[in-house]
Amino acid sequence: MLDYVTDKVQDETRQGEAYAPFTHDPNTYKKRFYIESYGCQMNFADSEVVASILNQEGFGATRNVEEADLIFINTCSIREKAEQTVRKRLTEFRKLKKEKKGMLVGVLGCMAERLKTKFIEEEKLVDIVVGPDAYRTLPALVEEATGGQKAVNVLLSRDETYADIAPVRLDSNGVSAFVSIMRGCNNMCSFCVVPFTRGRERSRDAGSIISECKDLFENGYREITLLGQNVDSYYYIDGQPQITENGQPATPAPVTFAGLLEQVARISPLLRVRFSTSHPKDITDEVLHTIARYDNICNYIHLPVQSGSSRILQLMNRTYTREWYMAKVDRIREIIPGCGISADIITGFCTEEEQDHQDTLSIMEYAQYDYSYMFYYSERPGTLAQRRFKDDVPLEIKKRRLQEVVDLQNRLSLESNKKDIGKTFKILIEGESKKSDTDWKGRSSEGKVFVFPKENYALQKGSYVMVKAGECTQGTLLGRITAIL
Repeated sequence: MLDYVTDKVQDETRQGEAYAPFTHDPNTYKKRFYIESYGCQMNFADSEVVASILNQEGFGATRNVEEADLIFINTCSIREKAEQTVRKRLTEFRKLKKEKKGMLVGVLGCMAERLKTKFIEEEKLVDIVVGPDAYRTLPALVEEATGGQKAVNVLLSRDETYADIAPVRLDSNGVSAFVSIMRGCNNMCSFCVVPFTRGRERSRDAGSIISECKDLFENGYREITLLGQNVDSYYYIDGQPQITENGQPATPAPVTFAGLLEQVARISPLLRVRFSTSHPKDITDEVLHTIARYDNICNYIHLPVQSGSSRILQLMNRTYTREWYMAKVDRIREIIPGCGISADIITGFCTEEEQDHQDTLSIMEYAQYDYSYMFYYSERPGTLAQRRFKDDVPLEIKKRRLQEVVDLQNRLSLESNKKDIGKTFKILIEGESKKSDTDWKGRSSEGKVFVFPKENYALQKGSYVMVKAGECTQGTLLGRITAIL
């Protein structure tokens, strides 16, 4: 499961965000689109692909929903609350549509794939429904809907990766960007709807990934995050025939995730490289040694655990045990000392008992997570768990256990930050602090947020500085610049 774009210790999916690209003059376009994205980082990256496709069709982005000709919500199906939020927004958009003749409303992403025509035929909330693999057909679907037809394409693909589409960086800070390296998922975790909404796993052309990362660096970006449902299973073989020096045909060498990571890191030592998400069963020593070998590959791994109970992990079809996961944490600490580790955690999964919950708390203590994305179990229609198991943990118990997980993570996060007081870190400046325009905000290689005074230094976003941590809160380290890099 990809990282949810949430506060570090918050158990709610982030509210949708509307985006407009800074890289285009809106006056260039006669028609406008407005898009909100919900859920994981992949959805936000997909919205940038959609923006590129719509730009080619003469639509410019707007932050003002009332002036839009097209309204899209890029949706998430991972939790029931996210779906409820989307339905509420669609109801609000339906009111706008009645006031503006010709306005079209569409649903993109996982919810579109899961619910298909229900939005159109039963609830009459939208005009267009497009699944994650069908964004290339948006121009034709918009034309159909403009003509009064209800337009739907939720077909899954075995090969679509949008490798040739240059994403429009929506509302970007100009420093950090997402780069999708693969789509879909082959892991049939019993609680997860992703394999049914995004299809089977397929890896994107390695050359196109490297080209996109180089282009980002040349345009001033200093950090990229390689995205996939399970990046460690990235595996690409170039289909083009290769010839050896003696003229004989050669089998193309496969590119693994470790190899891809290394190629991206070699673009420039000034380009920071992150990735998300790793499946504990697939992250290899080769990947860990690659991280350790390159200073610009961040010392941070998101390693979802989901549960600390081997029994629950088996029901979740996670294919590892509690002991196996703990050994993987030990290996990360051994090869990459000081590596930041975070996790996804689900409380109240089917049949979870108090001892299972205590096992989760104890594995959190063992791993010493810097932060976690925490949820109580929300049964999703169509998943293996929904078909096989009874959702039998009462809601009040789910919430109580979630609160205990959150409370523990709050303590672990604070303790982790306290350990860094007095230490000096290389920080990439991402922009001004939200609370004060006299402070910069940035992150360390380990993913920790730093806030520090601008003072009289001539700096800008994308600069690297050394910052000594002086004090901290649960989520932020406060420090001062000690050197300009």
